[in-house]
Amino acid sequence: MVTLMLPAHLTLFLLTALVLLLTPGPAVLYIVARSVDQGRRAGLASVLGVELGNSVHVIAATLGLSALMLASALAFSIVKYAGAAYLIYLGARTLLHPVTAAAPPSAQPRSLRRTFSQGAVVATLNPKTALFFLAFLPQFVDAGKGQVSLQFLTLGFIFVGMAVTTDSLYALGSGTAGRWLRRSVWFPRFQRYVAGTIYVGLGLTAALTGHSHS
Repeated sequence: MVTLMLPAHLTLFLLTALVLLLTPGPAVLYIVARSVDQGRRAGLASVLGVELGNSVHVIAATLGLSALMLASALAFSIVKYAGAAYLIYLGARTLLHPVTAAAPPSAQPRSLRRTFSQGAVVATLNPKTALFFLAFLPQFVDAGKGQVSLQFLTLGFIFVGMAVTTDSLYALGSGTAGRWLRRSVWFPRFQRYVAGTIYVGLGLTAALTGHSHS
């Protein structure tokens, strides 16, 4: 599949994608908040959830569904506000949830499944991701070589694969820092406010993002 692209185009794509992925954005902030709040395993679960949601956008963009959504102000608004509301809900629940002792090992699998599903919902309901893939990936597609949809799909999943690696590094690093910080008496209460504020801030940012007819 990768041979559908010229080597120079592929190299430029990989370098550009790496720069974008290493620049912290809403997804990274979400993953970092989860990792600091719940540890490295939860952070990695949120990474997989987020990238599942991104994969949905890649497939949708390849099929033209993202273009249809972005062409409709109503569809864009529905997805945007649904995602924003979900983020704000997560933030409010984090802020209002009392500080409790760590859950027993038997409760961890359910917690990880919930973290994974929440990450998938957050990423899927982010219309800016759809706009990103539609704006970014076509720059590296060579229509003259045919099989445009296959090139689009290949580039999209290369990007998602790279994102799994870079986001996992953020999750591991912040999860390790969070484990050290959680040893202090004051941190559990402090981190609840930090994590909750990040979620609410991301939700408000998503809600205030205007519709673009690119």
